[in-house]
Amino acid sequence: MEKSTKQVQFWLCATIILLGLVGCDRLVGNSGNVVERVSDGDTLVVRDTNGQNVTVRFACVDAPEVAHSNKEKQSRRSSDRNQFNWGVRAQERVRELVKQGGDRVNLNITDSDRYGRQVAEVRLRDGTLVQEVLVQEGLAKVYRPYLNKCPSRNLVQQAEAEAKQQRLGVWSDSRFVNPWEYRTFNKIAK
Repeated sequence: MEKSTKQVQFWLCATIILLGLVGCDRLVGNSGNVVERVSDGDTLVVRDTNGQNVTVRFACVDAPEVAHSNKEKQSRRSSDRNQFNWGVRAQERVRELVKQGGDRVNLNITDSDRYGRQVAEVRLRDGTLVQEVLVQEGLAKVYRPYLNKCPSRNLVQQAEAEAKQQRLGVWSDSRFVNPWEYRTFNKIAK
């Protein structure tokens, strides 16, 4: 009889522990927004808690442009090729970071823009600020016109100063044109 009671207690405890672990995985493993698509180096689409897709523009930074139209993709202008090559690098790095974070991100929404996008600081589940990584690696620049709406402005400014000093990414390219200047010259909406 005592052996039977110990077996029941063992299985009961094992079941409770297993259910607890499954529950924890659901609570922790699924935290954040699911990333549906990385549009470019500073924009992604997430699924919100209502199952709707929301476009999110990264707060604090501006990444190089990627080619969107066929005309842009076929352009042979060196300024276009340079911008788009850096843009693809930034986009790929965001994809890597998102994958590293289990295809989920946590958003700190700071604003919305004229295109209806949510402007947000984007963090991986481990707390890594995606914008800081991009700026640190020279794949984005601090976007000063909206820096006052950026809670992590000190982090990204410090990261940019270090990348610039070390001549990382776009800081190593004397032909690189700032994304906001490139858009102005080429009349591209951001």
